[in-house]
Amino acid sequence: MGFSQDNLKGFVLALSSSAFIGASFIIKKKGLRRAAAASGVRAGVGGFSYLLEPLWWLGMITMIVGEVANFVAYAFAPAVLVTPLGALSIIVSAVLAHFILNEKLHQLGILGCVMCIAGSIVIVIHAPQESPITSVQEIWSMATQPAFLLYVGSVIVLVFIMIFHFAPQCGHSNVLVFTGICSFMGSLSALDTFNTAVVSPIYYVMFTSLTILASVIMFKDWDGQNVGSIISEICGFIVVLSGTIVLHTTREFERSSSFRGSYASLSPTLSARLCNGNGEFMKHEENLLPDEAVFFQRQEMH
Repeated sequence: MGFSQDNLKGFVLALSSSAFIGASFIIKKKGLRRAAAASGVRAGVGGFSYLLEPLWWLGMITMIVGEVANFVAYAFAPAVLVTPLGALSIIVSAVLAHFILNEKLHQLGILGCVMCIAGSIVIVIHAPQESPITSVQEIWSMATQPAFLLYVGSVIVLVFIMIFHFAPQCGHSNVLVFTGICSFMGSLSALDTFNTAVVSPIYYVMFTSLTILASVIMFKDWDGQNVGSIISEICGFIVVLSGTIVLHTTREFERSSSFRGSYASLSPTLSARLCNGNGEFMKHEENLLPDEAVFFQRQEMH
């Protein structure tokens, strides 16, 4: 099955979306830094000066453009092709952060980028053609077919079970509970409980997998494809997911290592405060930088 013109348009739009979204994170971060330097108050501790920073708004506009391009891409290409390409925004963000924000991208990070690119290439080569939809009635027929209704019903039942049974019991100790609800329904509550480096790759894996599954059931994307092409797409998808996890894990490890490396250079006054025990630490905690305070709070919890 050849690479159709519609697939090509969807592919270009998905790539453009990843480029815009990946760049938007860097632009917004530059804007946040500039606003914090001007006002002396970071957004993470209640500062709102970034709302007056043109660079931050430029980042927001860039992200909106990227999301619109991603939305339009689904009109031309199947979710099996478009959704995994969203991982490329992580590569754009990591590479730009390396050169612009001086957030170094080391060997494992490079490996993660290469895996995402290699998996994306495999998916693009073996992607199915998008079936043309000519009317709203056709979409309604697809949405009301027994297989898709069974999927929707299963999702609703699972979400209610996870919300009312598993969330109260183990939601704050098992990352899969809130992340599963996020993946099914689009919520973001898991980020309030678990580390971003844990939530982000798991959420991406589950959300992308479920999106592709729903598309395959509703639009029958794999109908007419041979087994070899389907297996190749799945393998490419797994490689992309693995690269995403490696890249997320590497970047979090680098942030932790960077902080530990700077620990020895803390001022004598701050070092003395940290050695005076829990009570003294809590007394002076408000004087710490936000990232330092979060780190030491985690240490106290353990």
